[in-house]
Formats: sequence, structure tokens, C-alpha cells
Amino acid sequence: MSRLTSWWDALPGPAKFRLYTRGTLQAGLVAVIIVMAFPAHAPWSTAGIAVAGLGAILAIEAQPAFAVSSKSTPRRWGLPVGAATLAAVWLTGAVVARLAADETTTKAAYFVSICAAALAMYSVVSFLPHRWWAVLGLSVATGLALGSSLTSGLVAGFVTLLAGGLVVATTLLTVWGMRVVEELDRAKAIEAELQVAEERLRFARDLHDIVGRGFSAIAVKSELAAVLSRSGAADRAAAEMDEVKTLAVDSMGQMRELVRGYRGIDLSAEVAGARSLLSAVGCRLVVEGDPAKIPARCHEVAAWVVREGTTNIVEHSAATSATLTLGDAGMSLRNDAPHGAPGERSGLRGLAERLAAIGATLDITAETDQFVLEIHWENP
Repeated sequence: MSRLTSWWDALPGPAKFRLYTRGTLQAGLVAVIIVMAFPAHAPWSTAGIAVAGLGAILAIEAQPAFAVSSKSTPRRWGLPVGAATLAAVWLTGAVVARLAADETTTKAAYFVSICAAALAMYSVVSFLPHRWWAVLGLSVATGLALGSSLTSGLVAGFVTLLAGGLVVATTLLTVWGMRVVEELDRAKAIEAELQVAEERLRFARDLHDIVGRGFSAIAVKSELAAVLSRSGAADRAAAEMDEVKTLAVDSMGQMRELVRGYRGIDLSAEVAGARSLLSAVGCRLVVEGDPAKIPARCHEVAAWVVREGTTNIVEHSAATSATLTLGDAGMSLRNDAPHGAPGERSGLRGLAERLAAIGATLDITAETDQFVLEIHWENP
């Protein structure tokens, strides 16, 4: 049971919705078949409804969005076989209803034909391009086939039209709901990718502005120093090279600041950014504790823990909830629905190195239903 629960918890929200929809649709179909077969007038009519139900199940299995089986082989023959079975049961019921000599047999055949038409609406007509015209056509055909008089034909056609319109509308609403969920999931994934791309562009822009400008100045001054040296102005050449050294040192310092966090990294800002980013991918972040409780010497590395941990949640899980705990002796970040074990991640290795530099430790707990980063430091 725990394995089943862990498997369900590991599924992302859209996958859960699709699985739930498939299950309810198939269960609903079986329930409709049972309800139809229960009041049948004779054993042969019960068998006819059961055969029509099997045809409807085959037709539903031919639809990739609602199939329980993941194999594509049944889909090639499921729809034609299912549709042919339903048509055969419908036609047989209509013929028997026309030719039967007693009223009991006529009513039983009438009911079987109506049930076959309704199941066809549910499993075949709902997925046709011009489904409403097909509903109207099948209703008219049922009325003409079963009606021994104008009144009985109108009643049969109206019952088929009412039942068919209801099941088609229900199926269309289900399909629409699945498409909305899939589009939302796709939009969240695109939004997360765009945020990563935006960060990369910002980094590239800052790197170009800082390093490119410094290197251009170094190149110009080095060329000038070479010209001055060849012309015998050694003092001026030496002065220019001193400036080149100063520029190189400044550029390296600016580049370090850039790599360390876009010219500075702040814990409170990282917590706010983590909440925004995780919310964009459908994960709710709960913050326990106050950033002010973190010792001053640990603020920067704690901000890096939040940034790297958030990145891992986005890239390596289907988390719907995460908890960040902040305290004076350490911090932790946990999330549900990880995608397997952490493996070799350079980000976590770099994070462990940053923590070791201030005497802190990093513990990683990877389970089937949660992933936990725990950081401990001594509070001076």
C-alpha cells in the first residue's frame, strides 16, 4: 500500500488528473453497461447489451487520451471492431423489434437497440469530427428503425437524441478539461524555461559589459605600451603596464562578483525569488523561521543554499510543495516528488565546498517521496 501511495505521490498533478479521468470514464462506462443490463427483459437481451458494452470498451481503448492500456496495438483494430459490434447489436435489435410476434420480445429488442445507440454515442460518435450531425443522424435512424408508427418512431428518436446528447456533452467536457490541464502544464514548463533563458541572457549581458569592457581597455593599453617601449619611452610604457595590471585585477574582481551572484546575493531576496519561481512551476513554498535568525557570517552561503536547492527542485522533481526552515543552528529545504536519487550534481558539490569554507556541513536525504537538504553550522 505504501508503495502505491509513493507512486501516486510521485506523479505530477497533470498525470494524476489524466489517470483519474481515464479511470472515471472507464468506470462510468462499465456502470452504464451494468445499469442497462439489469432491467433487461430476457437473458438474450442482457447478452446483447453485454456484447455492445464490450464493443464500446474496445472503441474507448482506441482513443489514446482515454485508453487504460499503454500499448498502441489494440488501437489499430479497436475502433473498427468496436464500432462494427455496436452497429451489429443495434441493427439486430431493430430487426428483431420489427419481426417479433409478441410484445415482450419487441420491448426487449427495442431496449437493446436503444442501449447500443447510446453506447455508440458514448464511445464512437463523441470523437467524430461532425459529432452533433452524427448524433442527429443516429437518432433519426433509430426512430425510423424501431418505430412501428409515427408516435413510437418519434419517441425512439427523441430518447436516443436525449441520451446521445447527454453522453456526448459529458465526454466533450471531459476532453476539454484534459486539454486545459495539459495546456497549463505546458505553459508552466515554458515559463520555467523562459525564466532560465532570461537568467542566462542577463548573465551573458553582465559578463559582456564587465569582462568585455575591461579586456578591451587592457588590449588597447597593452598595444600602446608596446609602441611606447619600441620608441624608447620606457617610463611611459611601464606606467601603461601598471594600468593594465590594475585593470586586470579589477576585471577579475568584478567577474568574481558576477559569478558569485550578479554583483551580490541576499538571503531575503533569494527566498522571495524561490517562492516566485516555485509558484510558477506549481510548487508551494512554505517558509518556517526568519532569515534574521541566520548568523551574519552564514547569510551569503544560506542564500546560495536557497538558490541551488530551488534550482534542483525545478530541474529534478515534480514537487507540489516544499518547506524551507531557517534557524540559528542550521537550515533545511525539503520537497516532495523527487525524480529518483540525486546522482552526481555539480551544483550540490559546489554548495558543499561553499559550506565547508565556513565550517558548515551538508546532509542529503533522498527517498522515494521526498528530497531533503540539511545544513548545520556552529552559531558563534
